Amino acid sequence: MRKSKSGPKNLGEFEILVLAALVRLGTDAYGVTIRREIEQRTDRTVSVGALYSTLSRLEEKGYVGSRIGEATAERGGRAKRHYEIKAEGQAQLQRSVTALGAMLKGVSPWLETLNRLTTR
Repeated sequence: MRKSKSGPKNLGEFEILVLAALVRLGTDAYGVTIRREIEQRTDRTVSVGALYSTLSRLEEKGYVGSRIGEATAERGGRAKRHYEIKAEGQAQLQRSVTALGAMLKGVSPWLETLNRLTTR
């Protein structure tokens, strides 16, 4: 039996999407822009609850930081919470994407064959 490697577990799919959105958005990352970025790039609906619970979990793991911005009139005097990916979050994102890439190597020809068979 193979010994398991110690260290952090790979991220889940949605965690990867959230961290990738933070990388893309930079200083403009807050709930609405993160949600929009994921929805536009993945063509899927993102619930507000799923987004904020994932951001909270990533923050607890030390992968994400947040800060409260200035209150704005356009938001009825409420402030935005801005998010940023931390160095450990970047490292974990890289590890997870690398692991996912290793798993997907060689799958593309199988998917192409499956697609040909199902579109006849």
